[in-house]
Amino acid sequence: MQKVETLNNPILLQRADPWVYKHTDGYYYFTASVPEFDLIELRRAETIQELGEAEPVVAWRKYESGPMSANIWAPELHYIDGKWYIYFAAARADDIFDHRMYVLENDSANPLEGEWVEKGQVKTDWESFSLDATTFEHKGERYYVWAQRDPNIVGNSNLYIAKMVSPWEIEGPQVMITQPEYDWETIGFLVNEGAAVLKRNGKIFMTYSASKTDFNYCMGLLTADEDSDLLDTKSWKKADKPVFQTSEENGQYGPGHNSFTVSEDGTQDILIYHARNYKEIEGDPLWDHNRHTRAQVFTWNEDGTPNFGVPVRDAK
Repeated sequence: MQKVETLNNPILLQRADPWVYKHTDGYYYFTASVPEFDLIELRRAETIQELGEAEPVVAWRKYESGPMSANIWAPELHYIDGKWYIYFAAARADDIFDHRMYVLENDSANPLEGEWVEKGQVKTDWESFSLDATTFEHKGERYYVWAQRDPNIVGNSNLYIAKMVSPWEIEGPQVMITQPEYDWETIGFLVNEGAAVLKRNGKIFMTYSASKTDFNYCMGLLTADEDSDLLDTKSWKKADKPVFQTSEENGQYGPGHNSFTVSEDGTQDILIYHARNYKEIEGDPLWDHNRHTRAQVFTWNEDGTPNFGVPVRDAK
């Protein structure tokens, strides 16, 4: 009889923008933003819960100056064509919020071993604030989704999609699929960021996060038909309300920047996200590092859409 995942939150303390991936070797792999924003760490375990006790391995450290020297944010680990890739954003020590997107590659069977090689910056249409890249395959094509500031659009970041010609290069056109427009997407900052992709029931679902990173932070949802042109803005329908947000009753504030995985036996879908367990923050929320990694099972509505419910209470 296969084990079924038991989840008690938080999974890891002070790990924001969490990414969990269950590989074919049976291990769960984890990465996230660390409080110092100075390196990328990886860990693995046989259960999601055990990730909290797993020994972290440093995959890469920031530089002292120049590109990739400040605010290393939101790494994701992907396995593509037999190699491992880490997608992440980094700024410069002389301009700590001028982020660009970069890729690392490792050809070891176990990404906690071997050498991570820098493949360079992912170039888009503009040299502007860009971050939170993810990638997914659909019908033989690989796509890249990311958040970026369009110099001609008021706001902080919109979501874009493009096809990839390699795991570190995109080709045109790049298409904007959502920009902040609803009240809940524009609190504090005009932000759409942190996309994560889920394919099910003939649809491609894309969650993303919106607003300032305090208790107003929340998750939105885009939906496209699996047979539609994913590079057509009109293919993506946006929910007009958040699909996952603060629960004062359960003491969970600002849930977001999620990823998806499955239970050990593969029968349950699991939402990985970060949230705080208090509402009031002194100063800039970015420097409050108590966004802890959390996980919970989610279900599906009769119409085939995901039902994320509300953030569950902390167990400890």
